[in-house]
Amino acid sequence: MSEIPVVVTRHRTSRLSIRVTKEGEVRVSAPWYVSKRTIETFVESHREWIGKAQERVSRQQAGRSAFYAQLDISTPARRKAAVARLDEIVKPLVSKYSAQMGVSPAGISYRASKTRWGSCNPRTRRINFSLYLLLLPDWCVEHIVVHELAHLIEANHGPGFYAVMDRHFPKWKEARRQTLRIVRGGC
Repeated sequence: MSEIPVVVTRHRTSRLSIRVTKEGEVRVSAPWYVSKRTIETFVESHREWIGKAQERVSRQQAGRSAFYAQLDISTPARRKAAVARLDEIVKPLVSKYSAQMGVSPAGISYRASKTRWGSCNPRTRRINFSLYLLLLPDWCVEHIVVHELAHLIEANHGPGFYAVMDRHFPKWKEARRQTLRIVRGGC
């Protein structure tokens, strides 16, 4: 049997746990007192699960790569065109929901972010949106605009934040699920 490369971290935990990262790396969390041999046996007993998890992660990463490859922003001219197209979509939504929610962002910018659809700095009141929003349905973009504007009211993702989302964009949960499905290649 071939050995599975594993990263082991020791914690103040009462049990062994295993996960596969988005890079396909196997990580085991173990209590301080558990022996190396016990960890090896644990990993070996989960060999089949690890293989399936690595395959699933690989498919998800391939889906993400294919999704983001749909938007060509490889040259300054293409990037500028993408910014202009997104601005035509986002600015009216920001205007509509800013008035509805009683907020006013200090500025809006666009970046080629693959890790966040948007971000908001409540202190400076600046909002940033990912250019890859162009790949989503309009109602999913609308959800993200409302989400970032909601951070001007509630900075964190606590109950107050979700109350703002429920009030101003009741379909936010469905939009979030749809966005995840699209990125993973399911729609």
